[in-house]
Amino acid sequence: MKRHLVIATAAAAALIAGGTVTAAAVSSDAGSANAASGKQLSAQPAAPDAGSGTAQVQDGRSSIRMQDDDANGQDLREANAAKVTAPDAAAAALKAVPGTVTALDLDADRPGLVWDADVLGKDGKWHEITLDAGNARVLNQHVDQDEDDDAQERAAARNARTDAAAAARTAASHGTVTSVDLDDDRGKAVWEVETTTKTGKEHKLLIDPQSGNVTTAPAHDSDDDDNDGADD
Repeated sequence: MKRHLVIATAAAAALIAGGTVTAAAVSSDAGSANAASGKQLSAQPAAPDAGSGTAQVQDGRSSIRMQDDDANGQDLREANAAKVTAPDAAAAALKAVPGTVTALDLDADRPGLVWDADVLGKDGKWHEITLDAGNARVLNQHVDQDEDDDAQERAAARNARTDAAAAARTAASHGTVTSVDLDDDRGKAVWEVETTTKTGKEHKLLIDPQSGNVTTAPAHDSDDDDNDGADD
């Protein structure tokens, strides 16, 4: 049913002053119950907007609000807005679930900017963890019941000498890391890392999980060669 919230006019003045407002809340099904209880609503001013969409932390939501839009330089805006780096996101994920991080993705497909992390836990289960990209707080985590039990992927994760955090640190010289994934579809396992430079140029790098050696993904060879000199 539709709900209608009526707030006293004095709320606007109190918001400007950063004060606390006593308001009467009335809904079509709750009636005058809230008003009769004298329930108080704390009206706090939002955090200053510095261009990154930063807002106050809410339960289950990121502290960084982003437009749900992939066009017009969205990847660059996400990279610039994130306060938590990929290595720090990996560390926070492992603090929540000990094991091996197999994927990290900076994601703004929901109300807020987050890091999505996949972890092969020491318990042998695949875990999905959502972390606030503003402060690394765990917003959600669960066991992925639908994940295919890929023995090759498990072996690659457990045998890798270079972990996701190390791969991200290696790739950071090419820009802000926005994605790290342990890909075993290329004949052998490799860390596939995506970065975005300050000018918005995107790179995809391949990092050997054993040696840590870096190569450029073939599909982006020409683009990267044309722009490497202008990215610094």
